[in-house]
Amino acid sequence: MSRTLWPDGIEGVVSLTFDDGLPSQLRTAIPLMDELGLKGTFYIGPRADDWREKLKPWVAAHEAGHEIGNHSLSHTCSRAFSDDPQARGLENLTLADIEADVLEAERRLSELFPRPNGRSFCYPCWQSHVGEGPTRQSYVPVIARHFIAARGLGEVPNHPLTCDLHYLWSWDVSRMTGAQLVGLAEQCASRGRWGLFVFHGIDAGHLPVATVDFTELCRHLHRHRDRLRTAPVAEVAEWVKALGARRGP
Repeated sequence: MSRTLWPDGIEGVVSLTFDDGLPSQLRTAIPLMDELGLKGTFYIGPRADDWREKLKPWVAAHEAGHEIGNHSLSHTCSRAFSDDPQARGLENLTLADIEADVLEAERRLSELFPRPNGRSFCYPCWQSHVGEGPTRQSYVPVIARHFIAARGLGEVPNHPLTCDLHYLWSWDVSRMTGAQLVGLAEQCASRGRWGLFVFHGIDAGHLPVATVDFTELCRHLHRHRDRLRTAPVAEVAEWVKALGARRGP
C-alpha cells in the first residue's frame, strides 16, 4: 500500500465515531477533542417527540466542526434481540420501511445540522438487512442513494481503493485500554488505511470506554497529527470518493 494515496504526507486516517447521542459524549468526549483539535462523527437518532429540544445541546458540536450523522429514526435491529416472535425487527420490515425511516431522520437532522456536502449513516446494531431466509435483502443500496458513506462493522481498517463507502468496516472498541486503542490507530498508519473507531459511553452508560483510555488515544492522535489524520466520516469519504474518480476504473 503506497502512502502517497493520502494527502500531505499522511500515513493513515482515523475517524472517531460515537453512537446514540449519550450525555457523556457531550460532557467528556467533545470538550477533550475540541481542546486537542480533533473532530469526530456523532450518530444520533432524532426519535423523541420533543426532538428539537433534545438535540439543542448538539448544535454547538455541529458548529464546531463535528459531524452529526444519521442513526435512523427508530433504531430497528434484528428481531433476534427479543423473545417475542411478533416483535418489530428488521426481519419484518421492507426496503420501503427503511427508506421512509432514515429519510424522516434526515429531514429532522437537516433542520438543525445542515450538511450541504452530505452526511454519513450508521447502521443500527451494525445490521444492514431486511427480511429473513429467502426474502432477506440488503438495504445498503437504499442507504447508498441518500448518504455519502455508511458505517458497518468489520475486521480491518479500510483501504481507500477497495472499501465500500456505504458499508465501511469499523471496530467496536468498548472497554478497550488506551494501549489497545493506540495500537489500532498505529495499525492505520502502518498499513496506510482508514480506521473507524466506534464509541458509546465515556466512563458512563452502555458499552463504555474509560476516560483515561479515551484521553490516551486522543492525545496520541494529537501528537502524531502530522502523519495520522483524524477527521469525520463524511469528510474522509469525500476524499476517498474523489480519489476513486481521479484514478478511474
